[in-house]
Amino acid sequence: MRCLLCILMTLAVSPLFGQPVHALTYHDVRDRVTKNFDPDQYAVSSENLTSHFSWLRSQGYTVVGVDDILAARNNGRPLSDKAVLLTFDDGFRSVYTHIFPLLKIFRYKAVVSLVTEWIETDVTIDYDGRVLTRDDFLTWAQIREMQASGLIEIASHSDNLHRGIPANPQGNTQPAATTRHYKDGQYEDESAYRDRIESDVARSAELISQHTSIRPRVITWPFGAWNEPIRSIAARHGMVLSLTLDEDRSDETLNIVGRHMLVSNPGISLFASLFQPPQPRPVRAAQVDLDYVYDPDPERQESNLGLLLDRIKSLEISHVFLQAFADPDADGAADAVYFPNRHLPMRADLFNRAAWQLQTRSNVKVFAWMPLLSFSGNGIDPSWLVLQARPDSIAPDRDSEPRLSPFQPAAREFIQDIYEDLAIHAAFAGLHFHDDGRLNEFEDANPAAIAAYVTELGNDFSIPATEKDAVLGERWSAIKSNALTRFSLELADTVRSWRPGVKISRNLFASALLDENATRYLAQDYGEFLANYDLVTVMAMPQLERVSDEARFYGRLIEAMKREPEGVQRTIFELQTFDWHSQRRLPSTQLRDTMRYLQSQGVRNLAYYPDDFIANQPELEHLKQGISLAEFPQRAGS
Repeated sequence: MRCLLCILMTLAVSPLFGQPVHALTYHDVRDRVTKNFDPDQYAVSSENLTSHFSWLRSQGYTVVGVDDILAARNNGRPLSDKAVLLTFDDGFRSVYTHIFPLLKIFRYKAVVSLVTEWIETDVTIDYDGRVLTRDDFLTWAQIREMQASGLIEIASHSDNLHRGIPANPQGNTQPAATTRHYKDGQYEDESAYRDRIESDVARSAELISQHTSIRPRVITWPFGAWNEPIRSIAARHGMVLSLTLDEDRSDETLNIVGRHMLVSNPGISLFASLFQPPQPRPVRAAQVDLDYVYDPDPERQESNLGLLLDRIKSLEISHVFLQAFADPDADGAADAVYFPNRHLPMRADLFNRAAWQLQTRSNVKVFAWMPLLSFSGNGIDPSWLVLQARPDSIAPDRDSEPRLSPFQPAAREFIQDIYEDLAIHAAFAGLHFHDDGRLNEFEDANPAAIAAYVTELGNDFSIPATEKDAVLGERWSAIKSNALTRFSLELADTVRSWRPGVKISRNLFASALLDENATRYLAQDYGEFLANYDLVTVMAMPQLERVSDEARFYGRLIEAMKREPEGVQRTIFELQTFDWHSQRRLPSTQLRDTMRYLQSQGVRNLAYYPDDFIANQPELEHLKQGISLAEFPQRAGS
């Protein structure tokens, strides 16, 4: 088994330790022996590999080794601005028969990563449809000879983690290094998970040391799947450098190098073009209610999921913002979630299944759509709630969904636990924060919030005083807006410990771009969003805002977006497909025409909500004409 994830073909140009490094990942070398022979997508031919090496030399690139990288990290000699790291994964026999002779000719160094079980035991491996045995891989004698040359750094590629294991009740297999094994109706707990990884990493390091007399300094995570807990385990066993497939990620503190995986045996023209920064594609997203997929009948639920997968694949879009929570009592807050967790009821163990299928079958990036503050249930203390200070009472806003105060430590910990459990139990590319991350001009009067305001603004602070003192009101609004942003970033960091590299999107009300007083009654600021989030999803919904002049509404939004340096690139206009005030669907042709109009005015990124894929609303034919990326064949970026 080789490809568990759809790896996008983009070059890793990673700012390693303050220096750029191009990290390239190869696998097997296989040459065409008959006209009917079709190499697998991970193999390169000797001819093309030679041309790659020659091009690197002719263009002035410097091939570096692990010693060079570690020296640069330790304030030694800086890397060349055209440094290249060559890596060869899985330990194929062709590394010795085809690659090593070429490395000797060019005097290029390389990292060779071994799956020790594939060398140590008689195994039969299904490798992306090819049946392989131990004879397809290196021998220890060959490994020792290559290592002795000084050109080859032997790395661990795990002992037995280069495989998928059951990740949910539905039977999806996901990378063994980052998946909690689902077996006999339950998930592996954290202790068992860490023990399994520790045992594997230790065995791999010991076998390499036993057969080469040198302990590995590098671990190459199978499928590029890693997280901070297992990186720490590998580091304790001497593997201080981690190689991943996170193309745009390198980290000086953690010793992480993101790499680009070459596929489809690229010729020299394509290989050379990969060294140019990719142009990011427009974001085209569907925000999807998992409630529409859920059904108490497992067969009906799978049927619903199939309808969603087929629809998203047909749309040819880039992202799905997938609901990970549920609100059965319709109070606007998450009463349950679609993943195992320690605090809320699990309506169904469905999010990981749906996210994985969307990513692998429909080829989209899935962002977990979650509330920032809106949670309810038996485990929530009423003292955690956001309170509204009115002349006659201090109580939760009856016209809003219940929200937990971002200033209340226990509430923050409660929410962080839920986000961590999401990251532990599901694979996804990003977070999409719901529109509940707001505080009005009378909120938050929770005692913990008041204490924070007093610390920042002085003992004389009071919420009534902010109505009379405009400067005080602005300072107070900024504190609240910053608190919401900081909390969302803390949640993202919690998730990234288990799912490194996740991106962040957050919903923003249109009035935050159009009304100079919006920060006062929303505690949301467009500029602050752009400064902190990868994507800002503006709810460009005239019916929701009760706007009659739609053209003027969109025009003002576009003007506000274009005033910001990163506005066009990172702002998504999310359109509504349903009028919640009149309780009617909007015509699909109207949605299509609006999308086309916005694109003609320079809007790159579009989303829509809701999507009723069961009833085909909006109608697929018209929706695709407005949002599909099929007409944008550029190489995908981040």
